[in-house]
Amino acid sequence: MKEKKPLKELLGKNVVTKEGRRLGVVKDITFDTKTGELISLLITAPTAYVNSLNLDQTKEGERLIPYHALLAIGDFVVINEEDLA
Repeated sequence: MKEKKPLKELLGKNVVTKEGRRLGVVKDITFDTKTGELISLLITAPTAYVNSLNLDQTKEGERLIPYHALLAIGDFVVINEEDLA
């Protein structure tokens, strides 16, 4: 995925797996300040299904989805669940 999108197009989008399972909503991103490389998506309002995944979380309970798991950005942010393991 090389297409460039502004951050505001990601914020507030629902995050789903390619199988259609809802995970939460994009709240923010994390990136490397030296390279600008996107590291992860920060999702809020995690669904109960997210608890079964092995995702890092913030002390506020928000989950971090690694960027390499991202498949597509459209009406939803689509994640490959296999890349979360």
